Amino acid sequence: MIHRKKAPARATTLPLHAIAWIVGAFILIPVIYAFLGGFKANSELSTNPFGLPETWMTANYTDVLGSSSFWLQLWNSTFIAVVTTVVTVAFAALAGFIFARYAFRGREAIFTLFTAGLMFPFAVAILPIFVLLRTFGLLDNPLGVILTQAAFGLPLTIIILRGFFRSIPGEIEEAAIIDGCSPFGFFWRILLPMARPAIATVSVLAIVGSWNNFMLPLVVFSEEASWTLPLGIQQFQGQYASDTARILAYLVLAMVPALGFYALAERHLIGGLTAGATKG
Repeated sequence: MIHRKKAPARATTLPLHAIAWIVGAFILIPVIYAFLGGFKANSELSTNPFGLPETWMTANYTDVLGSSSFWLQLWNSTFIAVVTTVVTVAFAALAGFIFARYAFRGREAIFTLFTAGLMFPFAVAILPIFVLLRTFGLLDNPLGVILTQAAFGLPLTIIILRGFFRSIPGEIEEAAIIDGCSPFGFFWRILLPMARPAIATVSVLAIVGSWNNFMLPLVVFSEEASWTLPLGIQQFQGQYASDTARILAYLVLAMVPALGFYALAERHLIGGLTAGATKG
């Protein structure tokens, strides 16, 4: 009887595993192609696109690593991504705490207003954002990108954190208050440490979103010293249009920091998304 019950379960999960492998292949094959292509000569990219390089040309990678503009763009992307994440998570955590633990008139209406931000396409708002940033003197200023990215990142971050905060039993808060803990003390000392999976989740989403953002830095920054990696890739591609192998090397090196951070926080990502989606 035990084997009869397991057989249908395996039959059900087998298509899901197959789909996962197929999706994974569509994601990994371009990355592997770019990684290996960075070690090849341009002529070999057309004759041997998917095989191992006949001669490993490390110069494509070392030339990029030896460029001061690459490291400047890496610093700009890192700084903007980190500050954007801190601002987004800090304000979203406070808002999520209020929406989750306090009942007040208009709470759901205000929360619905935040969630409506998910339906507002960024491309439609780019012209008003440009005019607003120009009015406040935030063009060619990292704050222009940071504040805008944080504003667009708040809706999803609040939704995830609110769901997690609501899953914390009220008895824990009551016990903390009895022990003399203030509402903010409960939030800072107890709730935030318990919300590490959710915090890791929204941090990954904020950092990766900022790292890959191209349109907003393109609109805000006109000086090359302020460019982020996506803008640097566009400029590098135009400068070395005929040197595809070097462009692939640049792309791979630009992806490494975001992939590394994602690998470190990946085990918290699923738990945080599950908590925010199923509870609240």
